[in-house]
Amino acid sequence: MNQTTHRCGWVALIGPPNAGKSTLLNALIGQKVAIVTSKPQTTRNQIVGILSRKDAQVVFMDTPGIHQLRGRLNKMLLQTAWQSMNAADALIVMLDGDLYIRKPDLLDRDIAPLVEPIAAETRPVVVVVNKIDLFRDKSKMLPLLERLSAMWPKAEVFPASALNKDGMDHLLRLIVGYMPEGPALYPEDQISTLPVRFMTAEIVREKVFNKLRQELPYSTAVDIEQWEEEEGRDQVIVNAVIYVARPSHKSMVIGKGGATIKEIGIEARKDIQELLEKRVHLELWVKVREGWTEDLGFMRSLGLSPDE
Repeated sequence: MNQTTHRCGWVALIGPPNAGKSTLLNALIGQKVAIVTSKPQTTRNQIVGILSRKDAQVVFMDTPGIHQLRGRLNKMLLQTAWQSMNAADALIVMLDGDLYIRKPDLLDRDIAPLVEPIAAETRPVVVVVNKIDLFRDKSKMLPLLERLSAMWPKAEVFPASALNKDGMDHLLRLIVGYMPEGPALYPEDQISTLPVRFMTAEIVREKVFNKLRQELPYSTAVDIEQWEEEEGRDQVIVNAVIYVARPSHKSMVIGKGGATIKEIGIEARKDIQELLEKRVHLELWVKVREGWTEDLGFMRSLGLSPDE
């Protein structure tokens, strides 16, 4: 092969909710471009991360988890995932190995929307069985790996740990080899196509989910209402609104005496300052907007609705 050959292409990360797609994206890029929480279905937009090397540039699209839930917000999330899949040169199907080894009966339910589309794929497909770090006895994974290989015989199936970065070198070798020849699409120092305001809102949303975990439903969104960068000062002023669907949710986010939202703000400010490499003055507000997950106009204003 010509030593000067450069490859460039798009890869869609797809799979059921909470499989570890966002953790994988961050591991592949080497920096945080997608929020990571313990709650499934927290990725709502197509998150684009860019890996640049001397021999290749790979543009990864992290997508909302593919599932079979109803509701306008969930339908919008599925549409985003399928759009990313259609635009890709190769696909990574991410599965929670720990879950399906412990509860194999859940596999058919969770991947039902993917079985036929992946089996019919002519593009390269890599099936990553994630979370192998949770198993000392690796032989326990064999039945699941064999089942997936039989289900998708044309796909490359292998175990990995996105959290510990086990298997990442092998995955990158595969993916780079699948990319078409071509020049880079983005500057080599660019790691995402996302606006910094969007990434800032995502950081706040991540801290809300991680702080409240199972207590808070998914009907939470964040909007940046004010963004000021004062000329001559190394500081950004950010006012963000956390939208919830019920008054009881507002009380949960604020916490007793404002303690919870204060902690959310402290943790978010730290990550935002690392992102912007500037001092950040962050103000957080909580507002109730009932039924927003069915309000297409409001979702569009938050940048949540894909093109139709």
